[in-house]
Order: sequence, then structure tokens, then C-alpha cells
Amino acid sequence: MNDLRERLARMPSDQRRASLESLANYLARAANAERLHLLLVNFCFIEAKVFEWGVQSLIEDYDLARNSDIVLSEAKKSSLRLIQGAIQLSASILEEDETQLAGQLLGRLMSYTAPEILEILEQAKQWRAVPWLRPLTSSLITPEGSLLRTITGHTGAVYAVAILPEGQYAISASEDTTLGIWNLQNGDQLLTLTGHAGPVMSVIVTPDGQHAISASYDHTLKVWDLENGIQLRTLTGHGGPVIGVAVTPDGQHAISASYDHTLKVWDLKNGREERTLTGHTELVLGVALTPDGQYAISCSDDNTLKLWDWQNGIELNTFTGHDICVRAVTITPDGQHAISASYDHTLKVWDLKNGREERTLIAQNAPVYAVTVTPDSQYAISGHWNNILKVWNWEKGLDLLTLTGHTRSVNAVAVTPDGKQIVSASDDNTIKVWNLHNSSALKTSIGHSSAIRAIAAIPDGKHAISASNDQTLKIWDLQSGNEVRTLGGHTDLVLAVAAISDGKHAISGDGDGVLKVWNWQTGKELRTLTGHAKGVSSVAVMPDEQYVISASWDNYLKIWNWQTGDELRTLIGHNTSVRTVAVMPDGLHAISGDGDGVLKVWNWQTGKELRTLTGHTGGITAVTVTPQGQQVISASDDTTLKVWDWQCGTELCTLTDHTGAVLGVANTPDGQYIISASDDSTLKVWDFEQGKVIASFNEDGSALPFAVAPDGMTIIAGTPLGRVHILRLEGVGGTAPSSLDKQIGLEAK
Repeated sequence: MNDLRERLARMPSDQRRASLESLANYLARAANAERLHLLLVNFCFIEAKVFEWGVQSLIEDYDLARNSDIVLSEAKKSSLRLIQGAIQLSASILEEDETQLAGQLLGRLMSYTAPEILEILEQAKQWRAVPWLRPLTSSLITPEGSLLRTITGHTGAVYAVAILPEGQYAISASEDTTLGIWNLQNGDQLLTLTGHAGPVMSVIVTPDGQHAISASYDHTLKVWDLENGIQLRTLTGHGGPVIGVAVTPDGQHAISASYDHTLKVWDLKNGREERTLTGHTELVLGVALTPDGQYAISCSDDNTLKLWDWQNGIELNTFTGHDICVRAVTITPDGQHAISASYDHTLKVWDLKNGREERTLIAQNAPVYAVTVTPDSQYAISGHWNNILKVWNWEKGLDLLTLTGHTRSVNAVAVTPDGKQIVSASDDNTIKVWNLHNSSALKTSIGHSSAIRAIAAIPDGKHAISASNDQTLKIWDLQSGNEVRTLGGHTDLVLAVAAISDGKHAISGDGDGVLKVWNWQTGKELRTLTGHAKGVSSVAVMPDEQYVISASWDNYLKIWNWQTGDELRTLIGHNTSVRTVAVMPDGLHAISGDGDGVLKVWNWQTGKELRTLTGHTGGITAVTVTPQGQQVISASDDTTLKVWDWQCGTELCTLTDHTGAVLGVANTPDGQYIISASDDSTLKVWDFEQGKVIASFNEDGSALPFAVAPDGMTIIAGTPLGRVHILRLEGVGGTAPSSLDKQIGLEAK
């Protein structure tokens, strides 16, 4: 590693770039398998290539090892595939921030034992060019799972996705009012189509791949020339948002579904409305066509599906059986069956000839938002409200596989024409590409079965406790990353948790407004505290540790003696749900934040409200107090953090770097750093004095709750997938970047 680094450092910059660009190609053409292998398992080369030429160029270097002239052992080929897969999974992250390379490789590859991978990871651990967050456990999605790539670029929820006929490109429709055209192989955005005045709810591609038709909340459809990225015409006539669209096999007509309770048939050549199909009594949410183009089937909020002779405007049949809204429908490639997806947590298979329901596929207690069928008709793929995709043998009613990776509801699913890959669109603003035929289990430290909502570091410095939507708490060993035990007893989402410094006790709060006191070492529930009328959003321990304070969606804060279970007083003053609370080191004061963006300072012993702090334009999500107690830092839905002098009530500064709602904030014990977590999927470390970000870590989904261990260097972060990341802040207060790093340009850009 050092030899290559030194050679690169001695080269003039132009020569270095040329060498990095061509070296792998040269070795492949020369069929020098061993040297190519050594190059591709060298962290210095990986690092330099990413910084100089970008991620996709590096990924393509690994493709060279598959050349028939390159003779390598199966073990070495396997290692190269894993390394390439890890880089590919991290591609969208590294395109934005190359300094996360070492952390991404460690988080995805640490569970593997191949010598080449162990060597790369050992080299990655030594990286010191800039401060960074080093995963201590294998907690990111691994390259042996089904997820191939995450595509980012939209700034709002992605509502629909369609694949172009050749299978290499996809077009997406988004809440951000745009459509994006993407290369599915490398994630590049080729075009952005703008013109709609509202969220784009659906998109379909004509069979020849030349045009797309989009449907929008702005009550219109638009026809697009995909080659040139231009809008050809706008179709107007609906009296409400247009939610779905289908195109006939000859590409001559489109049929749209609308909130105005109707479907409309359009001539795509001239943009003329030919007819309106009426019959549904509520919102029409989707439409699909039989492969021969003769019939259309629609689904509606009236709980039914309807079969239409669309050319004559005749309703042929109504399918009933769902209990509530039917959100989506698809037709099998042979045109004999339809499969519907519903908010009633089921999919239903229908015989189109007689309208009979053949079977029901039961999902995991969550509404089903999307459904499609593979080209060979073997599988149905569904997308769900609870962030998952499912693969079904729809003919036998078998649930074959669950795919996890999205962090919000899955709105649309599509399958490539070769049937090998699934493309999904989600409320988490991303598109994901999956390998349909790779069902390997994820090698991650999955613990909770649902999103983690809160984490507390236990003062012994060896453990942390997490609270989850799955109604449990879990104790984690920070050294090994292993789960120690599970605490069960809540009957609703567990939203808050705090630990007592005695090393035995913790207090949790749930969506029912109940707090519970635990001996976490034994797993025993000691008592229940009731009094809140709505969910407990936050809990904090007073400095004397005799009392705790809870914040609730019922607009109140309550003071409790956790050892006796007595409620001492209620703090009244907020006009909306209280989302967070923190206490001052002086033992007298507390600060709370609410959904209106208001912070309030209290003397909790008297129950008196002392002052109100305003300045955020979105709700307060978290608040922390500096170790000296002189300042507080608030996090908000408005994407910012603010630093306040709470005694004077003045705003000192605003910290801006996140691009999504900031969901958490904490100080290190020495007060030198601030840690924040955001809906933009990042965890950021700030130099408090300078007010700037010094390190970031991107999660596979939204970075939700976290806690800082007593050493100030270890961060425990929870995820929407139920995993826990244990991260260590490296490269601060120690070794500066080497002169070699500076010479070859590997410091942060």
C-alpha cells in the first residue's frame, strides 16, 4: 500500500490521473491476472481512483476481472465481487462525499473473512486524511444481499417508476414535480423533465420506448419525447388530480385514472379526449390494460375493481372482495388474471373472464401500495406501507421473500424485461434496484424488527439501550455489537428511553402515553407510570437522578419520581405536541421543544415557565444542553440547528448543512463536538467552536436516533431497518494528514 502511495505521490498530477485511468485496463489487456488482482484489493488504489475518476470508473475496473483471459481462483473472484458490490452499494454516497469511502467499506465488508478483504479493511482503518466515522461492526447492507443500487436525485417522494423497453433505463415520477430518467446500471441521471405544476403521480412508457406519459396532481397528463427530453403536449380534461395512466400496446391511446371518480381515454397523436368512463363512486387510483389492449381494469377507493371495454365505454364487470381502498392493480402477461393491492393488507388474484376471486395473499399487517408481475408470470412483486417489498408465487399463494432497504413506504414496483431485476420507488425519495434471484440473507446486526425510535448510552460506557416501533427495547454490547437482551412489556411503539447512571435502571415511554421503569440488567419491568393522555415523545433524567421529566403529544410535560412512580407536577404552556425535553446541569431548569417550532425554558421544581425561544420555521425535533449548561442547541424540521443562550433567550447562531429535517442532536461530553442526525440519511459531526461539519456518515436509510457514549468518541445510531451502528470518531486531535496524502490529492475536496 505504501509503495503505491509513494509512487503516485512522486508523479506529476496529469501523469497520475492518466496512470489511474489506464492501469487496470493495461493489466487486463496483458492478461496479468495476479497484478490486476493485487491492484483491485489495494485500498490506496481504490481511494485514489475514487478521488480522481469517480466511483463508476472504479466499478468498471472490477468488471475487467471477469474477462475470460483473466485466470483467478474462485476465492479471489469472489472477493473481487464482494468489494465491487460494496462500492456499488455505496456509489450514490461516494459520489457526494468521497471521504466516506473507508467507513462504507468497513460497514459493508467487516463480516467477511477472505484474506484480501481483511487486508483492505486493515488499510481502511488506518485512513487519516480527514476526520471520519469508523464503523466498529458490520452494520450496513452487505453486497451479498438482494439490493444492488440506490439511486438518488429526487428531492421529494418518488411515486412511480417505469422501465424502458431495452431494460437499461428507467423513468420516475416524483412529488418534487419532476420526472427523472436514470441509467439503472450506474445510477446516473440522464435527464430531468420539468413542466408539471404539482406532484407527478404516475408515468408510463410507450411500447416503442420513444415517449412517456405522465399523470399529475395538477389535473393534467403530459406526453414527452424521451430522446430529446421535451414536452410534446398536455392533456387536460380531468376535474381532479390524475393518479394513474396506462398505454395501449400499439401506443396510440392512453387511459387515465383520476380523483374525479372517472377514467378518460386519450388519443395520443392529437391529445384529444375520446371518452370518459364513469361508474366508480370514489377516487380512481389505478388502471391497467390487458396485453391485447382490448380491456382495461381500474381500482378505486370505493373498494372495487371494474373491467371495461374501453373502446366502447362499456363497464363489463365489477370485482368486489376488498374491505377498503384498492390502491393498485396489474394484469398477468397471459391476460387471464388481475392482481390487486389494497389497504386491507391483502393482494387478491382475480379471474378476468368470470370476475371470480381465486385467492388472497395476506401481507404483514400493512397496507399494500403497489403490485406488478414478472414477464415470465412466475412471481408477483408487491410494495408496502411498512417500507418492504415482497416476492410471491401468486398462483400458489406463497410468500417467498421479503426485501428490506427502503425507509419509508414503497409506492411503485417494476421489473426489467429480462425478469432479473426489480426497481422500486419510495417515499424516502429514492429508487432502488434489486436482484430478484439473490435471496441471500443480509449479514447485518439486525436486532429490532422495525424502526428504532430512540437510543440511550448507558453510563457504564459498555452498553446502550434502543427503543423501537416493534414495542420492545434492546440492550447492546458496544464492544461486540451483539444484542444482550430484549425488554418486552410495552403494547405500543416505544418512542423514548433514558438510562440512570447506577448501571441498572432505564425509563422508557410509548405511544400510549405510558412510561415503564426497568432493571435492564435482569430485563425485569419494575413499575409503570401513567398520566399522559397521548404518546410520550421524550424522557430525560434530572441531575440528582431522583426524578425524570417526560414530554408528550398531549402538549404537557410531567415530573415523576421514578423510584416510587409518583407524578409530582405537570408543566403547562405548549399549544401543540411537545416533541423533546432536556435538563440543565444546575438541577433547576429544563428546556422543551414543540411541533410549532417553539422552545420553552422552565423551572421544573416550581413548574413556572421562564421564557420562550422562537426562530425555527419548522417543528423542534430534539434539544440538547452544552456540558457547562450555558447554551442549548435545538434541531428542527426546517433542516437547521440553532444555538441559544437560554438565560437571555437569544439565538447565537444557526448551523446549516443538512438537506432534510434534523431529527437528533447531542454534544460530546467535553463540549467540543456536536452530533446531528437528519432525514437526509446522514449523521454529521460538527466542530462546535467553528460551527462547521468535520465528518459525515451516510446510512442506508434515514439516520434516526443516536446517543454518544461517555468516551465522547463512540456514537450509537439506530436505523429505520432496526439495525444499530456503532461508530468511532477518528482523525481528531491526533495525526494530521500525511504529506503523501496531500501530494496525491486525497484530502477532502
